Amino acid sequence: MRFKDQHVVVTGGTRGIGRAISLAFLEQGAIVHASYFGNDAAAEALRQEAGDGAERLMTPKFDVADHDAAQAFWEDLGDTPVSVLVANSGIRRDSILATMSPGDWDAVIRTNLTGGYTMSKFAVQNMMRQRYGRIIFTTSPAGRFGFEGQGNYSASKAGQMGLMRSLCKEVAKRKITVNCVSPGFIATELLDDLPDDLVTSYKKSVPAKRFGEPKEVASAVLFLASDEAAYITGATLDVTGGL
Repeated sequence: MRFKDQHVVVTGGTRGIGRAISLAFLEQGAIVHASYFGNDAAAEALRQEAGDGAERLMTPKFDVADHDAAQAFWEDLGDTPVSVLVANSGIRRDSILATMSPGDWDAVIRTNLTGGYTMSKFAVQNMMRQRYGRIIFTTSPAGRFGFEGQGNYSASKAGQMGLMRSLCKEVAKRKITVNCVSPGFIATELLDDLPDDLVTSYKKSVPAKRFGEPKEVASAVLFLASDEAAYITGATLDVTGGL
């Protein structure tokens, strides 16, 4: 119960990797605020799966990239001390750049990068009052390597790492750490629309010869959020099977 009674915010916290992170923190005694934007059924399924931990689970519904909505969420928390923010919200709208629509570009940058900005901005204000905090961005190897047809996604993930590196320098004296966890190919619904031949190709490219499990990413997040990681800041922890 390493996080007993600590308040933890997980954006995109009701599905995929976010769901695994929310459940992992609940298992460790945390009070979890798992935000989501549109899928009510997934939020209800998470509440059911949480079992006895459901009494420590909140599922606020808002758009993390909407500055006013994010501010309202943090204002509703008032003086509640938040120990951990996991900025996990993310979407894909794949297309080669030559045919990518402005809407698809804007949607991915807005959710993945602007959402990280809005949530970490208000998290810092909360954490500075208590002189403690952990901020963790869920980024991707796409931010370093780039993947064909994912110019918007890759740009957003590279932006998250740049944001993390700048922010960690601004808040280190307040005992707030800022890091990224970088999952490779993880078996979630985010990969469900990939063609079978592409799935096979991606698995072959991974030295571990398999896709990762969401709980394996959650374990890395819990480590970065722990007291044991107090001297780790400005770092990106890869969870990629050697990719």
